[in-house]
Amino acid sequence: MRENDFEMTIYIAGTPQQVWDAITGAAGSRAVMFGSVLRGTLAPGERYEYVGPGQDGDETVHVYGEVLQADAPGLLQLTEHPGPTYRENHAELTSRMTWRIESAGEGLTRVTFTNDEWSPAHPAQTATAETWPHVLSSFKSFVETGRALPVPG
Repeated sequence: MRENDFEMTIYIAGTPQQVWDAITGAAGSRAVMFGSVLRGTLAPGERYEYVGPGQDGDETVHVYGEVLQADAPGLLQLTEHPGPTYRENHAELTSRMTWRIESAGEGLTRVTFTNDEWSPAHPAQTATAETWPHVLSSFKSFVETGRALPVPG
């Protein structure tokens, strides 16, 4: 891993399928990803988008990219670009997000999330150390309690 890459492992009281469904399904995505839902076919080479309320209305594309790997419920790997509304050079800005989801015993799942392969001067890179722990903790809360964490603020 390079100096500014992000990686975090958490344990969630739930099955790998429950965790996968929270990450990829509309209910978990909307609850945790600030009202956005994950759209697209989760198959290698396909495009995905996180779409939700924002400065372009209810259909604002916040993040988009390509599915690199999708092996439910164990592995999801995506490229990431900020939505066009955020940066003129959005297509040049990229990183890679990898979700590794593994059973860690009866009713327990280990999730290792990595955000790496940042393009030079990607503006979101500096915020990842604060943003991702909250998002991952919120997914944990959603799977375990049915409620996402409040947005800090």
